Amino acid sequence: MSRLNVEFPAEGGVTLSGWLFIPSRGDGPFPAISMAHGYAGVKEQGLEPFARAFAEAGFVVLLHDHRGFGASGGELRHDVDPWRQVADWRRAISYLEARPEVDKDRIGVWGTSYAGGHVIVLGATDRRIKAVVSQVPTISGFEQGLRRIPPDGISKIEQMFSDDERAQLKGEPPRRQAIVSADLSVPASYRTPDAISFYTQEVPEGAWENNVTVRSTRAARMYEPGAWVGRVSPTPLLLVVAMNDTITVTDLALAAYEKALQPKKLVTIAGGHFDPYLDQFPASSSAAVAWFLEHLDSKEIKP
Repeated sequence: MSRLNVEFPAEGGVTLSGWLFIPSRGDGPFPAISMAHGYAGVKEQGLEPFARAFAEAGFVVLLHDHRGFGASGGELRHDVDPWRQVADWRRAISYLEARPEVDKDRIGVWGTSYAGGHVIVLGATDRRIKAVVSQVPTISGFEQGLRRIPPDGISKIEQMFSDDERAQLKGEPPRRQAIVSADLSVPASYRTPDAISFYTQEVPEGAWENNVTVRSTRAARMYEPGAWVGRVSPTPLLLVVAMNDTITVTDLALAAYEKALQPKKLVTIAGGHFDPYLDQFPASSSAAVAWFLEHLDSKEIKP
């Protein structure tokens, strides 16, 4: 396959950047998959193996960085606005439609973690999408917060949100916190050893920084993509759930699957939130490949 560096415009004059993988065998136009990373992640953090697996199966794959992250533009860096990311993702799909290598009537989406929530929203609201794979997805920011933040920590985080808002009224830039830290004195999104290991994996210099805006955490606690899961149908939906996930929380994903309508499929894998990228990569990637082959590989699909 070939991997190209590509760019495409998004709203507000922002340029989004990504990698485009094109199969080296077969005759186009090919079915295609649009994919992106989760919360404060960049494409270099464990996603290229998935993209290559999809391309080896015969799909054109667009893997883009969210605005403000990695190679993509955006003046406010490392700010996670889920609804802005969803809107930008629609533009990524439009870009794929315009590529001569792509069959615009056979496009699917793959998202993981926070972006696993995004693809649920996209599948429910954009009928250009013909198949959805949602891996270890965010289902409810509110419910995740109840499980991950102890009750005695709620007042502290709410105070952090209020202080940030008041500071912005005075003209200060949005305040920041670490994405990962084992130091309890440092405000951070994640503290578990597996999260720290994943986010701090070696990537090209300048590709990722360990900070995110404080308001990103507020937005995450307000984000409820699971509310859309029953509306993805009739678009086929695959949920890949880790059975010991304490980040996006296993029971929330399983409950969301029950609310989804057919056609749907649930694949469960061993381990925690980050295992689909690591030890369980063969299981998580092969399940996604099989789903996309089943639902995108036929030229009989109608727009």
